[in-house]
Formats: sequence, structure tokens, C-alpha cells
Amino acid sequence: MDNSIAIVVSVIAVFAIVVLIGKRFRLSSRYERKPRTLNAWNALDKGIDPTQGDNS
Repeated sequence: MDNSIAIVVSVIAVFAIVVLIGKRFRLSSRYERKPRTLNAWNALDKGIDPTQGDNS
């Protein structure tokens, strides 16, 4: 019985530490899936030729 209580307390403590560390270190916005602005590099991913101007 004492071992199971110790295991549960340890799991809760590890979970709390992981949550606190996760809140402290957030990923940069550069890791977002969709960029906010379309630059030349992202234009290539979308099939847009960045060397051509906006000559529609």
C-alpha cells in the first residue's frame, strides 16, 4: 500500500514539473504551421515564382 502511494505521489510530482517547465519555455512563433506573412521562401512552397513581380 505504501509503495502505491509513493508511486502516485511521484507521478503527480513529475507531471507538475513537466507542466511548469512547459509553461516557462514556449516555442517561438517561427514554429507555427502557417506563417503570418508570405515571403519569397514561402511563396516557393505555394508554387508562386518570387522572381516574377505582381504583373497579373
